Amino acid sequence: MLVGTCGYSYRDWVGPFYPPGTRSGAMLDYYAHRFPCVEIDSSYYRVPNEATIASMDRRTPKGFRFTVKLPGTVTHVPGDLDNPPLDDALVFRESLSPLVEAKKLGAVLMQFPNSFRPGVRAERHIRRLRDALNGLPLVAEFRHRGWQSSETLHLLERLDIGWCNVDTPRFDTLPRPSSDVVGDIAYVRFHGRNAAMWWKGDAAERYDYIYAPEELEPWAARVSEMASAARETYVFFNNHRFGRAASSATLFARMLRG
Repeated sequence: MLVGTCGYSYRDWVGPFYPPGTRSGAMLDYYAHRFPCVEIDSSYYRVPNEATIASMDRRTPKGFRFTVKLPGTVTHVPGDLDNPPLDDALVFRESLSPLVEAKKLGAVLMQFPNSFRPGVRAERHIRRLRDALNGLPLVAEFRHRGWQSSETLHLLERLDIGWCNVDTPRFDTLPRPSSDVVGDIAYVRFHGRNAAMWWKGDAAERYDYIYAPEELEPWAARVSEMASAARETYVFFNNHRFGRAASSATLFARMLRG
């Protein structure tokens, strides 16, 4: 079971997590000696170039694992799902070559928005992404509860795509806590439970949350159950404001060991 955080390069982590004075270029080196994996979220906003990915490989030890979020240009498609632009998916695939060659790529995360609802056109879009990213390990995170069904799990199984379990505020349209595993990869993302800012805050405000141990205890049991059914298990904390993801990940890893 590998526990880490969603992202690592945050200025407000200097002090709470990184030593004072730590520069951005030194953050990954420090992070990789404290956690065994990281989820790269910056790729959602911009396709990383191969040189950047190669640098990440060089700065991390053997056995370290990366998961990388697919660009939002191919998951958050506001227009016609029948003709989505997939150019970024193809460029993204090539950029990951250094991690693939180094055997450090754990998974590619496809995170779909709450507005992405089940249906024929949506399923067709998922199939197109699977084809464009053929050969890469994929995991899908759905932000609408309508996808949380046995039909979705069977679809993902047929397409060789993993399922992402999430912890979020308890809204009716958001997925419930689960321990589902599809394929070889078990995956969990902790987004915090800041209900007041979930729909109206920016990314920093939305994920501004401190997990209490009693909130994580049920998840420790779920993750242990998931790990028994998977080849690799990834757990990432996204409550990143002021380094809280790092402290939550440290606490949760300790709970799993205990």
